[in-house]
Amino acid sequence: MGYYLDLSDPDIAHLASLQKHEQNWRQRDIVRESGAPADLLYVVKSGWCYSYTIMVDGRRQVLQIHHPGDVIGIPDVAYERAVTGLQAATDICLCPFPKNRLDEIFRDSPRLTALLMTLGMMDHVVLLDRIRTIGRMNADERVAHFLLEIVSRLRITSPDITDTFDLPLSQELIGDALGLTNVYVSRTMSLMERAGLIQRMDRAIRICDERALKDMADFQDRYYRIDTSWFPGGAAPALEPNA
Repeated sequence: MGYYLDLSDPDIAHLASLQKHEQNWRQRDIVRESGAPADLLYVVKSGWCYSYTIMVDGRRQVLQIHHPGDVIGIPDVAYERAVTGLQAATDICLCPFPKNRLDEIFRDSPRLTALLMTLGMMDHVVLLDRIRTIGRMNADERVAHFLLEIVSRLRITSPDITDTFDLPLSQELIGDALGLTNVYVSRTMSLMERAGLIQRMDRAIRICDERALKDMADFQDRYYRIDTSWFPGGAAPALEPNA
């Protein structure tokens, strides 16, 4: 959150209090099933996990990938039961906290409240982009958009990331996020590699031609900039993204 806003000492104390308790899950562990009581939110301390839903015939749709620094569960605040399941993609450490703890932030920190709401809206826009991607793009464009979305998000909390990042997700999981089979994901990545767009190195991905991928997928970085000028107390808007 400090990437988007200069946090005051009370804001930092509020956020630290939400991370006092830690729980660890192993890869593939189900943290929470869809329909479970939505009384907890989670801060991701380490590892990757994902939100998903299961169709009546058993097929899985991956809706969102969660990375360190993410707050999971903001959309579920509106409901008594969780709308999606939550599963570990790698070994993870989460900091769960009851959603009634948000009352303290809403009462004491209007700026932090505005930021939490804005981050929730950001997730909504990212999901809209995913719907557009799945509904109207071919396999190459979907995979390109997905890789750019991942690296853009990782750069927020890991500014040392340039063109290479770890991608600890199976091709099956990526396919379930994009509406593709794992075979199609593998074939598409191979074609992109031969075209000089990406390079695969074990679990790592190197973006070799980011501009070409952005043009291919009509990609807009939703993470780099948010409008904080309307926040209580005022805040300077973020810098324009690099070309």
